[in-house]
Amino acid sequence: MTKPKLRIGLIGSGFMGKAHAFGYATATRVFDLPYELELHTIADINDQAATKAAAALGFSRATSDWRSLVADPAVDVVNITAPNALHKEMALAAIAAGKHVYCEKPLAPLAIDASEMAEAAEAAGVKTQVGFNYLCNPMLGLARKMIAAGELGEIRGYRGVHAEDYMADSARPFTFRHDPAGGGALADIGSHALATAEFLMGPAAGPITRVMGDCVTMIAERPDGKGGKRRVEVDDVGRAFLRFDSGATGSIEGNWIATGRKMQHDFEVYGTKGALAFSQERFNELHFFSTEDRRGRQGFRRIEAAPDHPPYGLFCVAPGHQLGFNDLKAIEVAGFLDSIAGRRPEPFNFRAGLRIQTLVETIHASSCAGAWRDVR
Repeated sequence: MTKPKLRIGLIGSGFMGKAHAFGYATATRVFDLPYELELHTIADINDQAATKAAAALGFSRATSDWRSLVADPAVDVVNITAPNALHKEMALAAIAAGKHVYCEKPLAPLAIDASEMAEAAEAAGVKTQVGFNYLCNPMLGLARKMIAAGELGEIRGYRGVHAEDYMADSARPFTFRHDPAGGGALADIGSHALATAEFLMGPAAGPITRVMGDCVTMIAERPDGKGGKRRVEVDDVGRAFLRFDSGATGSIEGNWIATGRKMQHDFEVYGTKGALAFSQERFNELHFFSTEDRRGRQGFRRIEAAPDHPPYGLFCVAPGHQLGFNDLKAIEVAGFLDSIAGRRPEPFNFRAGLRIQTLVETIHASSCAGAWRDVR
């Protein structure tokens, strides 16, 4: 039976642009997708960059004009991996053109912008996805199931951190991530810690209802690329204490000056019957402590990713052989395509992206006020 064709347009070919392209290529070979995919057009900063990216990533066409990609009636899905401040304009244009939209996080610099994007997509009836592919890890899916099933008992506490060191060098130039219109460590990587907290805790503890934030700028200025300096106004480190609807408490941290850390996206969950611990630096493992183990034999046991943890088995039939970062993006792609076909709800749509941006803004407001704030 011939599958309908779905044509993909990608804006941006940097780190996340490549991850999206790899995700589509892998998903086509791993999953029984509802569509035959065509990598149709890629847009980049200029014609040379776009042409080079098209040849490397398998796109049929290249352009330096993202608007022409969005307006092309042959393109069905618009993927946005451009700088954060451009997400809103690009997404709204794609929605107005009747396209499904897959946008990297953060959805928009401001919650009011994210709200406009979510409402536009819902009014147009198009499907959306925000790129939080860490949530697609089978080990996080297992952790969520264990928590929801009561294997940890009543959930009391949560700790989450996303720390890297790509901004630790004060000589690194000012980038779009340092612009108040599109940056800050809490929005850039702390958003992952927040999304993971609500993904895991939601079934047992409910959403985050109150926050107490502390957001700090440690590097006050950076080279502007023109021989001068530019003032930095966004946070290098963003932390928050959390209260969940159930009464459980927790904390999260987003830190892009954590010297030596390349990918510390970690969490710990504490319950009355057990606990879970996870590190993205070894993200094919989940560690489980049970109070039911007899004294003298208690300790965190390692659970290795295996075919018992879907969809691991579609990638590899042998346990312990491990998935990679781009495999998580392929899982995310497959979920989004299934939602376009009506097989399942949208895994993480613009409305969910708005939720994360609302949490980020509430933490910032709390930090400025030096007081607890309720989450709207």
